[in-house]
Amino acid sequence: MEKYIEGNKAAWEEAFENRTASWGADITERVRKEDYPFFYEETKNVLKRISTEGKVIGQFCCNNGRELLSLVRSGKAAKGIGFDIAENQVAFANEKAKELELPCEFVAVNVYDIDDRYKEQFDVVIITIGALCWFDDLKRFFAVVSKCMKKGAYIVINEQHPFTNMLAMEGEELYDPKHKTEARYSYFEHEWTGNEGMYYMTQKQYKSKTFTDFTHPLSEIITGMCENGIAVTGLQELDYDISSAFAELDHSGYPLSMVLQGRKTEVTG
Repeated sequence: MEKYIEGNKAAWEEAFENRTASWGADITERVRKEDYPFFYEETKNVLKRISTEGKVIGQFCCNNGRELLSLVRSGKAAKGIGFDIAENQVAFANEKAKELELPCEFVAVNVYDIDDRYKEQFDVVIITIGALCWFDDLKRFFAVVSKCMKKGAYIVINEQHPFTNMLAMEGEELYDPKHKTEARYSYFEHEWTGNEGMYYMTQKQYKSKTFTDFTHPLSEIITGMCENGIAVTGLQELDYDISSAFAELDHSGYPLSMVLQGRKTEVTG
């Protein structure tokens, strides 16, 4: 396992241990009562147009499993398999699946290391906010994703828009509240390391183990898909934030999030 991935595993597991009591507490109730909870409206509409009934769904970087549990129940899927590097988060997700009596399985593994037991298993793949940034090589990442997809399988990615890679977030050294939309970083390459923890999960500041992530331009994401037999079939660029970092820029004309769709057209892996 690469050193930065090993470090991220330790940092994520530490964040989970420091989680606030409310984090993930609403999963069971919302999955039982709501239609496609935890998905934004545009993503929900895309998923509703895809036939998921009786199908096998995969999610890469599934975190606490809430989106996969949501889609399996609302979309009447036959099975869901989610992958995440943090062992304690995966255990939490498996507990929720058991509680909800849903046919979901969550596996603790580095995506790069997913083996051939999952080859051509998925009819639909979902990737949600905050997944792609944890990998330095998206061609390698999508090679694994494509290997796990059946020919003709769909992929739906709801992510932060790469445009935001250039913006500084509040709390960063280059952040200027008077010039929030000025480019502070390169669009094409920026490696970030930090020890400020995961506030959205813990609701507190603490000196954490080191997180390392990477920004990727849209061309790198699309090329990573296409070079692994996944054809891009749709792209929606949206003017609202889903990262909890740029909400003050919502609906002001900037691309802040996106829904990227694809379909596997070639047998790979």
